[in-house]
Amino acid sequence: MSRYQHSISDGDPEQVDVRDAATVMIVRDDPEFQVLMVQRASRAAFGASAWVFPGGRVDPEDAVPDPVLATGRTDAEASEILGVERGGLAWWIAAIRETIEEAGLLLLDEAASSRVTNAELSTVRTIVQADSAALFPQLAEHGLQLDLAALHEVARFITPLGPPRRFDTRFFVTASPAGQLVSPDESEVVNARWVSPAEALDLWGSDDFPLMSVTHRMLACLRRYDNVASLLETARSRPDARRVRVNDPDGAYEVLLPEDPGYDDADLEIEHGWVRL
Repeated sequence: MSRYQHSISDGDPEQVDVRDAATVMIVRDDPEFQVLMVQRASRAAFGASAWVFPGGRVDPEDAVPDPVLATGRTDAEASEILGVERGGLAWWIAAIRETIEEAGLLLLDEAASSRVTNAELSTVRTIVQADSAALFPQLAEHGLQLDLAALHEVARFITPLGPPRRFDTRFFVTASPAGQLVSPDESEVVNARWVSPAEALDLWGSDDFPLMSVTHRMLACLRRYDNVASLLETARSRPDARRVRVNDPDGAYEVLLPEDPGYDDADLEIEHGWVRL
């Protein structure tokens, strides 16, 4: 049987709206290659107690920002990358907002990173964790800019029918901002840790580290890389996306890519996902 973390279905799954979402794999060399993972609260309606990457739904406030507050990518560029008509930049903004809300890290451009103080970061973090709509006003008040070019979209997964909430989630990867410390909000997220992808997969194998199947799939992708530079080089090059399939004998629910054993015989319709790593 599957040991993945799943949400319990209630009501008619055909009537569950699919919400846009963004999640961020934040990586560092310390000196071992590591990724930041956070643990969701046990009361969460989706992925309760699971270890995940920071992320959440795209909100109306994640609109195209004033270019004074965010540099490195236009909405037209972001929309082309995601294959949407317009508004693609909202996924980048949502990814950054969720990162500071859940993990307390703020993805700033190089100039802002070099001069922002720990006191300013603490103030912005505290205010945005209490009110997500405060991100842009806080950036303006402190003269800070986001670095949108630092985030690279590398995967997309659409939650299958069944859970009480469904998401069309874009996965991003970025390097950890230098000098900043992780600070979970202790509401949606109750714990956080830096971990190597291989260690995270080993921990899951011992039942001490609840993971959702998609998180497990992305950790397996990250495990192929030795350092941040090689991962980001691949992410920037945007290789062709590969469609996932699911091998589900006896509820195993293994999310597979083309080179994985069993892919050719796995089901294409259970999970809709595409991976570029």
